Amino acid sequence: MPFNTAIRTALKGPSVAWGFWLTLPSAAVAKTILHRSSASPADRFSWVLVDAEHGLISDTNYYELNNAVGSERASPIIRVPWGEEWMIKRALDAGAHGIMTPMCHSEADAARIVSYAKYPPLGTRGYGPMFATHSFPEVMPGSDHDDNANEGVMVVVQIESQSGVENVEKIAKVDGIDVLFIGPFDLAKQMGVQRGGPEHEAAIQRTLAAANAAGKKAAIFCTSGEDARVRAEQGFHMISVITDVAVIGDGMQKELATAKGTAAAGKREGY
Repeated sequence: MPFNTAIRTALKGPSVAWGFWLTLPSAAVAKTILHRSSASPADRFSWVLVDAEHGLISDTNYYELNNAVGSERASPIIRVPWGEEWMIKRALDAGAHGIMTPMCHSEADAARIVSYAKYPPLGTRGYGPMFATHSFPEVMPGSDHDDNANEGVMVVVQIESQSGVENVEKIAKVDGIDVLFIGPFDLAKQMGVQRGGPEHEAAIQRTLAAANAAGKKAAIFCTSGEDARVRAEQGFHMISVITDVAVIGDGMQKELATAKGTAAAGKREGY
């Protein structure tokens, strides 16, 4: 049976599984955010995206960050730099509750990612989980982990290219894919369209529909609570509300403006 992780538990419920983007290699930052939200289960983040693609995080940070997030009853999901077998193995062996890979263009890409994340006979993941269970509070080393890892680890692929959208229905049907995650910035750039424009939004809605039709979960990256609320109302199951650096930057600027008695900065663009 799958591990009883925070993200899997959240996705079984009727509400959105809320998360945030961690780009700084700081367990203290992750725990500060999570600890502030831990008083009420209804208001808790259930997952954290540990960004090793564009963030300042490398695999030497994985173990500490996974354990920091797991200790706060949330699920660490590592976005590896690319869908390479060794990168996925490193993330999972360090205790990630799931992996995310960028730029899934086809069902063949998706099937390969699933294979890299699963032990034989379902896949080709090498065996060596000496540290993998440390971030899973209820999972013990040995058979408890080994017998359930293939079902327990979450596999998330990003739909963020023209070919990804064109093949999204086939991608969604690949066994072992749990979540289709939209990267809206890259999606717009790869499609050559305006972010937030009609073509961009149509691609987002097509991905959401494909996930629903295949019985999978649809997720999306957002840049603010307002943005996230809109996507929740559209039916997305898993939503990243904001990044760590956005909260730090926006919060500091807001308090500085308040202290000086000046107007706060305008709406932030980008991450």
